[in-house]
Amino acid sequence: MNHVVGIIAEYNPFHNGHLYHLNQTKKLFPDAPIVLILSDNFTQRGTPAILDKWTRTKHALEAGVDIVVELPFPFATAAADIFASGAIKLCHELGVTDLVFGSESNDIKGIQELVEVELNNKDFPSLVQVYLRMGYNYPTALSRALEDITGTTYSLPNDILGISYVKAIKKNHYSIIPHTIKRTNEYHNKELDQNKMISSATSIRLALQNKEDIKEHVPSYVLKSLKDMIPYKKDDIFPLYQYKIITDPNLEEYHLVDSGLAKRLKKEITKVNTLDELIKKVKRKNMTYATINRILLYIICGFTKGMAKNMNDISYIRLLGFSKKGQSYLNRIKKNIDIPIVSKFSRERDNMLEFEYQTTKVYALFFKTISPKIIEQEYKNIPIRKEEQNETND
Repeated sequence: MNHVVGIIAEYNPFHNGHLYHLNQTKKLFPDAPIVLILSDNFTQRGTPAILDKWTRTKHALEAGVDIVVELPFPFATAAADIFASGAIKLCHELGVTDLVFGSESNDIKGIQELVEVELNNKDFPSLVQVYLRMGYNYPTALSRALEDITGTTYSLPNDILGISYVKAIKKNHYSIIPHTIKRTNEYHNKELDQNKMISSATSIRLALQNKEDIKEHVPSYVLKSLKDMIPYKKDDIFPLYQYKIITDPNLEEYHLVDSGLAKRLKKEITKVNTLDELIKKVKRKNMTYATINRILLYIICGFTKGMAKNMNDISYIRLLGFSKKGQSYLNRIKKNIDIPIVSKFSRERDNMLEFEYQTTKVYALFFKTISPKIIEQEYKNIPIRKEEQNETND
């Protein structure tokens, strides 16, 4: 069997833990082309990536990925199941046979058993509803329902995403085999790990803000990009949130905004000075911090309920970069792909692609010093080519 390996990531930024995951994947599948599904300029937590998607594509190719494609905004900024559905659809369209993802439990059998419960246990949906009525947010309700039925708790982010990946594979009857690699550090650890030199992306981003030395925690080619970067400060753009919420008469038109949240946003927006303050004021027990963050991003990007309904499926493959091996693989399979491969931007091509251009212009507002370049990249750039496949292990 000829293997084609899929990896799904944000690389925000690419660090030694990602390099470890990639190298372990290569050991499992030494000759297979590696396809990366990379989030666009925004992340699942509703925040801008600290480096744009083209820079992160370069890092992925340098590390040994063969094909990089974009996970569009409606999926990249969504909750786990929607995020996974888009990413897995792209994997399927690109002929991926094996998905390799990081996992805190490293228990693929256990994850698959939990998915069987979610999909087939008749008591599961009613249990979820019980916990939702008790005021728990949706991820917690799912976790508690699964624990009640199986006696097993899976509440850490990579395992939760892994469950969503496997669920998307099973629901769509895709011929993709999932594999796990043990995560070597805590996902939300805010301190750099000076012993292992494998630190979380969260700790690296905080270290950058605090002007700490991160050179031991990221590959040299990533360090160079980060040294040239001016970190955004989320509160610098808070006036945009204020203006939008104050002046827009119908906040309920935006994705996931209900009447209660709309009223709280209108009430609190003039009483707070930062985004975190606003989130704390409007958040309720049944909503996660990340959910509120995403909703506020939808508001400033203009992502409406109608758009979410119409952009609920992957309709194109946006190619960001490839190696020589990746190009050869794409040439072999492109006739068998059911949706168009986009290598040159054209806003007339697809509504979701056109919306990607709009969100890129919002992303550029977070990075004022380089914003014209970021916007130009969206419509001028063609896929990045890495002519020689040199494995990098520094």
